[in-house]
Amino acid sequence: MVIDKETVEKVANLARLELSEDEKQELIHDMSEILDFMAKLNEIDTSGVEPLVYMTDEVNVCREDVIRHEITTEEGLKNAPKHTDEYFLVAKVIEK
Repeated sequence: MVIDKETVEKVANLARLELSEDEKQELIHDMSEILDFMAKLNEIDTSGVEPLVYMTDEVNVCREDVIRHEITTEEGLKNAPKHTDEYFLVAKVIEK
């Protein structure tokens, strides 16, 4: 596959990017190098190689979640600066 200006513009449009002419030229070069590298990888015989799922053989060493002490809604809300009988009240941070 040949990477040209039209291909970069199409990818930029799909990614909702605005690129200058210099950036387009840089991306043509970079994307071509990526495809050349992938072509080299495709030349390698990987028929006897197991797929790599994880980078290490480590297992999760985290402990199991155990409920140690349940608190009531009243206890959970008692130090909150603002609350109703059931919920914390916080400042609105999202505008319409």
